[in-house]
Amino acid sequence: MKLSTETISVLKNFSTINANLMVKAGSSLSTMSAMKNIVAKADVAEEFLSDFAIYDLNEFLSALSLFGKPDLEFNNDFVIITEEGTSKSLKYWFSDPSVVTTPSKEISMPSTELVFNLSSETLDRITKAGAVVGVPDMSLSGGKLAVTDKKNSTANVFETSLDVGDVTADYKFWFKVENLKLIPGAYDVEVSSKKISHFTNTKLGVQYWIALEPESSYNG
Repeated sequence: MKLSTETISVLKNFSTINANLMVKAGSSLSTMSAMKNIVAKADVAEEFLSDFAIYDLNEFLSALSLFGKPDLEFNNDFVIITEEGTSKSLKYWFSDPSVVTTPSKEISMPSTELVFNLSSETLDRITKAGAVVGVPDMSLSGGKLAVTDKKNSTANVFETSLDVGDVTADYKFWFKVENLKLIPGAYDVEVSSKKISHFTNTKLGVQYWIALEPESSYNG
């Protein structure tokens, strides 16, 4: 099996959410952060025939990078990585599934109060701004997306307008900037007053469920 460029990108992204990964038989991958406040799922081109666990996903990706065009042969307890036309090979052992963090069930989104499109440009702008001005929080309120420090009244604030449609309710939803571990791109976003959000990539089969901060409020 050869992994597509898109699947490699998903694995790299998932490694920022959780260092380990449980792969289930089929053609979807999912991961969950150690704090259980981020869950991600991706539909991929490859179909895996059996379950296996990877304890250190970054190490596994580094192992793949030793090969120009890696070819993977899966066994029960390990994978053999080779490259056509070369004598290189690597035997990479799987982990015990019991030590790997993985989502236990599918997430069912509750009713949502906000539904909008987040363009790739806006996502890039807001995440870069958070890093530039050095603040940890993102707020969504009154059609404005802003990054700031909610615990510091004199913190730097960067904001940009966002089309959330005709919403008359008074709301302020808070996110941690560090939880926006999204593959670059545009997203359809749903936000619930039950303090959970759902980001669906408009071009790739990738979804994220991200918990809101406790201070989030909605008065409809």
